[in-house]
Amino acid sequence: MQKTMFFDRFGKTNIAAVVEGGKLVEFHADTQAERDTAGNIFKGRVVNVLAGMQAAFVAYGGGRNGYLAAGDMPAEAEEGAVAAELNVKVGDTVMVQVSKAPIGSKGARLSMNLSFVGKHLIYLPSAQFCAISRKIEEEPARERLLGWAKKLAPEGGVILRTQAEGARFSVLKEELRALRRMYEDACEAFEGAAVGDCVFREGDLHARLLRDFDLTGVDKVYIGDEEAYTRAEKLFALAKSGLKNKLVRYTGEREMFEFFGLEPQLCALTDSRVELESGAYLVIDKTEALTAIDVNTGKYTGESGLEDTVFRTNLLAAREIARQVRLRNIGGIVVVDFIDMASEEHRVAVTEELAACLRGDRAQCNVSPMTGFGLVQFTRKKVKCDNMTVLTKPCPHCGGAGSIPSDDFLAFRVQSAIKKCFAEGYTSVIVELNAGLYAYIAAARRFSPLLKGEWRDKRVYMIPHRTFHEEQFTVRGDNSRVLSLPDTAKLLY
Repeated sequence: MQKTMFFDRFGKTNIAAVVEGGKLVEFHADTQAERDTAGNIFKGRVVNVLAGMQAAFVAYGGGRNGYLAAGDMPAEAEEGAVAAELNVKVGDTVMVQVSKAPIGSKGARLSMNLSFVGKHLIYLPSAQFCAISRKIEEEPARERLLGWAKKLAPEGGVILRTQAEGARFSVLKEELRALRRMYEDACEAFEGAAVGDCVFREGDLHARLLRDFDLTGVDKVYIGDEEAYTRAEKLFALAKSGLKNKLVRYTGEREMFEFFGLEPQLCALTDSRVELESGAYLVIDKTEALTAIDVNTGKYTGESGLEDTVFRTNLLAAREIARQVRLRNIGGIVVVDFIDMASEEHRVAVTEELAACLRGDRAQCNVSPMTGFGLVQFTRKKVKCDNMTVLTKPCPHCGGAGSIPSDDFLAFRVQSAIKKCFAEGYTSVIVELNAGLYAYIAAARRFSPLLKGEWRDKRVYMIPHRTFHEEQFTVRGDNSRVLSLPDTAKLLY
């Protein structure tokens, strides 16, 4: 199946998408706040130790103190520690890595067991073991790679990733040498750093995806942002991968996601209802503790008996659920309410189909058997906020019970519509929108780089309306020499 990747930048947010067979299967966005935390290593100070919780809280430069569990500390206990399992005490300065970025009201999850991730392996400076990715299942390959890992690091501290299976030993050796240099540089920076300083910075979203993806199966990588394209070129040159010809700098007049037909699929992510091709549908409801997914037959009536119709609907739903949790980056506990089936064989088949589809997910997933009530519970490893926190915001009209598209996402859609008008030959564009959204765009100077660049000979007029719903806007082009506009119209910047 053809696989394509798309990288771009909007404002201060990097965005990326993965498309398989024309369908969006992954969408990622990292804000400046996430780039400042996730995977980075900081000099921190222990401010509180809770022996009863077997954890400590560390000031590391984030808005809230980070959580450091006993299991994320080195095994050796130091003199003066509060408990045998806790080898830190209040006032200690520690080198900590953000393993999970802050989510909602929760602070970051920290670890003193540092890890440095490469394309083929992970270097764990404090570990005393070698391991192989569980996704490599063939025993001869596992034995060969484990032998290589022990040869690379006799003292331990190496995990070979899935892509190591097709790599040469010399490539793994050079990559481990580079990761060790990163660790040494971080240690050196730590000595002269102040508490809260970052001593190692993980690559941004685009760099991580290029590192983590098996690019041999990717047809093209389209990049809309010039700076991101330059960084990608350098990464490919350093990796000596021979895959540079897959990079494509997108310079079209229309917004890249709109031009390739991805924008409607992005907009669909903000809806809790997901339509299936058969006429059936899913309802995805996120709570604080878990995500619930309900399967409904909808308009699908099938061609045979009720049991067969329900079975086929549940199979379609299982495939789409695997796609949706990956696409929306849903983590934690997920509970699926499938339509009741009388046949035990069918219940097992649906569960196996869901598990098989989830195996293609880069995040670790574990599926439990279906209960007699048609419920299936599975977990998906959560390392960052799901995409709804980027694409939506709490609805101000229902006390936060629902959500609407975020200001950033709405501004992206407005920009896309403006670029489409200019691509169609218009020299002026009139945008009518909610007054609050206009204030956000103007204050953030969201379109300033475009107005100074490719839009410098164009005109963008915005007409704010206090009566428009937050997500309501219209965009139209006009080539009239004299425009008839209301007094409230604003020439952008």
